[in-house]
Parts: sequence; C-alpha cells; structure tokens
Amino acid sequence: MLLIDEQGEKRGVVPIGEALAAAEQAGLDLVEIAAGSSPPVCKLLDYGKYKFQAQKKAAEARKKQKVVEVKEIKMRPNIDKHDYDVKMRSIQKFFEEGDKVKVTLRFRGRELAHQDLGYQLLRRVEADVEGLGKVEMSPRLEGRQMVMVMAPTRPHA
Repeated sequence: MLLIDEQGEKRGVVPIGEALAAAEQAGLDLVEIAAGSSPPVCKLLDYGKYKFQAQKKAAEARKKQKVVEVKEIKMRPNIDKHDYDVKMRSIQKFFEEGDKVKVTLRFRGRELAHQDLGYQLLRRVEADVEGLGKVEMSPRLEGRQMVMVMAPTRPHA
C-alpha cells in the first residue's frame, strides 16, 4: 500500500505491518483514503478529527444550499386590473427570491365554457414576466382549473 504520513508526504509503497507500526508509533490511526486505486492509498491521521472536519464541511455545504420552493398564485378568468397587478408583483417577488411559481386559474360555473379567456390570461402573465421567468409547464386544464408553472430565468442565492 502507498503510505502518506501526517505531514502529507509520500513514504512510498510499504507493507501493511510496517504501516500499522508507523501509525502506532505516531499515536495516529491508519486510514484507507483510496481503496480502489492500485496500490491502495493509506494515510496516518487522527480519525476522530478527520470525521469532525468532514462533518463540518458537509454542514457548511448544506447551509449554503437554497431550497427552491413552488409558490402558488390563484386567479380567476375575469380578474380585475388592479388585482392582476397585485398578483404580478407577488410573482415578481417570488422570482427575485429564486422560487418557482404555479399560476392556478380556477373556473366556476359557466366560466368553464370560456377556456379561451383562461389561455389568454395565462399568455398575458407569460408576456408580463418576460425576462424574469420562463414557462416550465405550459398551461393545461386539470378539472375545473388551468395550471401553468414558471421558473425564474436566473436563480438567486
């Protein structure tokens, strides 16, 4: 096996007995770093300290991760201009935070007969968020509601 000492210097290929003796003498553990390589690579180090450092590194990576949420905006086909503007500001805010947006258009009663109005409204939403977000799932009818999913064009951290 290829042995690396506590300073990180290669000691060369040594038999396992000699490597264990060197670890015992240094008061450290003999840890196999790369088992798949030929010859296997082992290192002299404090295993408890090594595990702690690896755990800290993993925690740091998890902390920097951004979980993308899917926010939902609900509308009706005959939405008023002011209400529409409020919803658009919410969509813009969600995109700035790096979240995806699911726009749900609910049809009630005879509104279902005018699905074309729903498609027009969702195309208008798509046109209004041009540059901020892109359509990830095209508008489609699911029962009494029409659904469209959009994602931000540039993710924020």
